[in-house]
Amino acid sequence: MSTSSVEPGTRLAERFRLEDRVSESDGATLWKAIDEILARPVAVHTFSPDFPRVHEVVTAARAASRLTDPRLTQVFDAAEHDDHSYVVSEWVTGDNLSDLLAAGPLEPERAAGLVAEAAEALTHAHESDLYHLCLRPEHLVWTTGNTVKVLGVAVDAALSGLTTDQPALDDAEGLGRLLYAGLSGHWPGDEEETGLPTAPMIDGHFCSPRQVTAGVPGYLDAVTIRACLPESRKGNAPLTSPSEIADALANVARPMPIPIAYSPTPAVQSASHSEGIETERRPPLPPQPRPMPSRAQGGGSTLNRVLMTVVVLLVIAAVGVGAWTIGRSLGSPNTPQAETSPTASASASAQPMVVVKPEKATGFDPLADRDEKNEMAPLTIDGKPSTFWKTENYNSADLGNLKDGVGLLLDMGKSMQIGDVVATLAEASGASVELKVGDAPELGSLKTVAKEKNGAGKITLKPDQAASGRYVLIWFTRLPADAGKFHGTIYEVVVHSPGSA
Repeated sequence: MSTSSVEPGTRLAERFRLEDRVSESDGATLWKAIDEILARPVAVHTFSPDFPRVHEVVTAARAASRLTDPRLTQVFDAAEHDDHSYVVSEWVTGDNLSDLLAAGPLEPERAAGLVAEAAEALTHAHESDLYHLCLRPEHLVWTTGNTVKVLGVAVDAALSGLTTDQPALDDAEGLGRLLYAGLSGHWPGDEEETGLPTAPMIDGHFCSPRQVTAGVPGYLDAVTIRACLPESRKGNAPLTSPSEIADALANVARPMPIPIAYSPTPAVQSASHSEGIETERRPPLPPQPRPMPSRAQGGGSTLNRVLMTVVVLLVIAAVGVGAWTIGRSLGSPNTPQAETSPTASASASAQPMVVVKPEKATGFDPLADRDEKNEMAPLTIDGKPSTFWKTENYNSADLGNLKDGVGLLLDMGKSMQIGDVVATLAEASGASVELKVGDAPELGSLKTVAKEKNGAGKITLKPDQAASGRYVLIWFTRLPADAGKFHGTIYEVVVHSPGSA
């Protein structure tokens, strides 16, 4: 059978019946076919006689068939013959990333969840020395079965004749571009590659997702920059492999089908219902202290009299001890003075503390654009306890393992001694906070002078030793949970300095 004569209805390997021609490019044709033995649709590639890379494609397909990650397209069969060659793989139905972006950018967490799944799947492929090399939105699919699929590992690169000396870096950059597209609805490359609008540029460089679309969290912007926007990294280490992308996105919420995402609900309702039944069975218990027969009441009266006598004797003893203690105190008037004099002396020698209002408050993020809700930061020094600043939302208490911390930076206007800082946090416990002081608004120039673990409500951060500086940083290293997310909140900050300001 000549490959050039392949038509709908052709049967390959006596089981795969070609039905619909899906696409054709450079001598390779993609078909939708039916596996007649298992009665399921499959995808089949066939090749024209002059297609130059049949051997490479079949070899790549056979290697890919050994991959077991369910998020990677399965290869079922691959054959190379003089008269016909083909590759049979899983037929995937669903919406690719381009389809999902038809109505605009995705919710940031959803975009990150899709790419996180793809990164983990490609990490497994790389462990077998198999790479993608040509990641595009059409290769990332949210299936009708509510799962993520990455199409074309190894096979699509062979089809296109792509090779590279740095496959891990190329796939990391490809994942970064997919994340960029999901967050912004734009592609950081040629429009012809994907059909998505090209990302806007400033000074010849692509803007970051956060510069294109409002509401992109800073940590996802930072991941994208580190993966595929080298001009914007500003000294931050690049992400150079799918495994590093997977680690950076390890704590993002994963896209799940609604029945699975809400599966705990019936259990909660069932538990609540069971408690209600138990409550209905409890009323018989209260009658236990019901009146006893008169004979038992008589015995109880004798016992009560004995108990009353014991109580009276104890009261008399307590009164005697109290009187003796008071008399001893009156007879030794100097003792209390001796006990309290050190405290009085310390209070007399302590310097008075005065409130010093910062000149400026800003959010402090050491990564990306260094913006951590800057527009809300002045609310912490406005004297109104009802207003507040909070960090971005993160997916774990340790800020998604993306950074060491985030915080609120106070500019005192001049260098001064810091007596203490009183910060009013949210009532949710779990915050780990450090007080850093220094003369430059850079993390490396600020010295940690106080720490508070599991902080909540009003906390006082007091340096163990004298601390001076122009800048004061309230630095969150762990965040409390709130409605399934994690963020730090500060309602009000008061800075005290010894002596006159």
